[in-house]
Amino acid sequence: MGSPSTAPSSVDSPLIVDGLGKRFGDVQALDDVSIEVQPAELFGLVGPDGGGKTTLFRILTTLLIPDSGSATVLGLDVVRDMWEIRARVGYMPGQFSLYPDLSVEENLGFFASVFGTSIEEGRSIIAPIYEQIEPFRDRRAGALSGGMKQKLALSCALVHRPDILFLDEPTTGVDAVSRREFWDLLHSLKESGLTIVVSTPYMDEADRCDRVALMQHGRILATDRPAAIGALFPHPLFGVRGHDRVALIRTLREAPHSASVFPFGGELHYSDTRTDMDPSQIASEVRQLLHAKGMEDAEVRSIEPGIEDTFMSLMGTASSTVPA
Repeated sequence: MGSPSTAPSSVDSPLIVDGLGKRFGDVQALDDVSIEVQPAELFGLVGPDGGGKTTLFRILTTLLIPDSGSATVLGLDVVRDMWEIRARVGYMPGQFSLYPDLSVEENLGFFASVFGTSIEEGRSIIAPIYEQIEPFRDRRAGALSGGMKQKLALSCALVHRPDILFLDEPTTGVDAVSRREFWDLLHSLKESGLTIVVSTPYMDEADRCDRVALMQHGRILATDRPAAIGALFPHPLFGVRGHDRVALIRTLREAPHSASVFPFGGELHYSDTRTDMDPSQIASEVRQLLHAKGMEDAEVRSIEPGIEDTFMSLMGTASSTVPA
């Protein structure tokens, strides 16, 4: 199911995950997960809450032990070499985990001291980020805005100059402007040679990664470049607009060749089972069907599938094999 990674296997890969499994009681949190990340790559794990992303991150940062499979970070085994790994990775968990009663500077100084360094020694790597929050260095971390908390947490994860950076849903709950600024910072770090693995529930952020792995129910559904993920979509896809969205959805789902219908922003994405038919002809027939049903303002156009379209298609396939 899905496509294999397009990156070649290499002993120099900073992250190799092979058949990783983890169970919590009756819940299979990770199910035979395999990925490989290349040096200086910005790699994304994309999927909804409960997909297994955080469990995977906790194993890779040596906070959990897997039940099966193996994983190496920087060539080190996540179970056997946990202490060496901890000294060389940066980790920013999904929940804000700094000390709210300490100031910005005190938090950063504390995390630097844990790794035997100082703010000054780590300044070269954190400078582009820390310069934005340094004017507030005496403010309590708990009193910062969401975007400022995010930048402080990233500075704390980087101050010891790690060789690989793990970011677990770093932009959740942050405004759109701060999200964009944060991803700009990640690209700057990547350009400096840092390997970054980031998880996100936002499909639009997947497009900013070099490669992504789509995750659902603890499984990897597909791994590839963002532009190539859309090519995995199995059916012709169309954008449909009209005033009465409820009627549009009902009619399209009842259409004889309907494969799927989902709301996407201001339009509907309709996929058709007729893979061997010219898309323009399908669009014409669907438009005629809608007009005949009284939706004379309906517009139908052929569109290229994106990551979210492919994810929803693969998710539906995967759910049929996952116990309820």
